[in-house]
Amino acid sequence: MNKADGYSNAPAEIADELEKSIAINDFLPSPGSIAESLKKQRTIPITMKLKKDTVARYKRFAAKKGIKYQTFVSTVLDTYAKHL
Repeated sequence: MNKADGYSNAPAEIADELEKSIAINDFLPSPGSIAESLKKQRTIPITMKLKKDTVARYKRFAAKKGIKYQTFVSTVLDTYAKHL
């Protein structure tokens, strides 16, 4: 294997696999952006009317995932708002 590739003295079977491998783009968020998204952000209470069936669906989904349904609804709204 060529030193320009960044590998040297690899066992033959590893060198063969490296030669066959393909690079993929890094799709993971940076550690900094993950940490930022986990920070507790300031919230305000609001009152809004939602359809009973919609709230029931959100509650079922949230319960399956082990999260609070209000957090789930808030995240849905936040995600939508970021794309406006």
